[in-house]
Amino acid sequence: MKYECFSVLMSVYYKEKAEYLKRSLKSILEDQVVKPNEVVIVKDGPLGDPLEKIIKLYKSEYPDIIKVIALKENVGLGEALKIGLKHCSNEIVARMDSDDISLPSRFEKQLKIINKKEVDVVGNWVLGFENDENNIKYLKKFPENHKDICSFAKKRSPTPHASSMFKKSSVLEVGGYIHFLNFEDYYLWVRLLMKDKIFYNIQEPLFKMRMDDEMFTRRGGWNYYIREVKLHYTFYQIGFINFYEFIRNASIRTIVRLVPNKLRKWIYSNFLRDKADEFVLNNKL
Repeated sequence: MKYECFSVLMSVYYKEKAEYLKRSLKSILEDQVVKPNEVVIVKDGPLGDPLEKIIKLYKSEYPDIIKVIALKENVGLGEALKIGLKHCSNEIVARMDSDDISLPSRFEKQLKIINKKEVDVVGNWVLGFENDENNIKYLKKFPENHKDICSFAKKRSPTPHASSMFKKSSVLEVGGYIHFLNFEDYYLWVRLLMKDKIFYNIQEPLFKMRMDDEMFTRRGGWNYYIREVKLHYTFYQIGFINFYEFIRNASIRTIVRLVPNKLRKWIYSNFLRDKADEFVLNNKL
């Protein structure tokens, strides 16, 4: 079956910035070579005037494309996406965060893979920036083929959730989004892999992600570490990883999650920065 129509699923909550949301919506509604025929925006609780104005602006410009789902209170990303997915009319769904940027060829290339290969989830590489979207600081690569993606997933999330495209039926088959604070995406990917759903990552960046100090702060601290260890213990309980792999994963995360924020940022930078510089130079981004 050839898919031509697809939905974009986005959740917005009050702490996000209106200018980021505007840039994000522009990247999927105006800049894309292949555009979605539906964008489902879940308002995860009351948003405040600046965010509401941006949503109303785009809703007025794209009344037949944008579908707004308003929740009375903040329920968290996992639950908001679970609700939003039910309102997606198409079998093919593309995720989008409200503060990131999709490059113009993203949907075109992901849809091509969905139609060409027997896959359930399509990801890609990701470019990271701090303040200026043209000042690329990081490049995050992911393995291409399903076998390598399965091995990668035993250590860390194998596909960037915020820029993924997937089959709605496959996600619903494994129970859809399930609340697991900070790790709803990784938990979903593992459940899909355990049901033999096929993944593929396009070997080029099609997405720009904000990677400022606030992001590094969110990805550290004792509470974040405990939640992450619980996630990997869950993977052990359901048979995705063995006990040795659980201990290895928990130990590695002790180093990254519990160090001061500046040191955590340095670790990320030293592993990713040089590759980003080389890629940007070669591709003139």
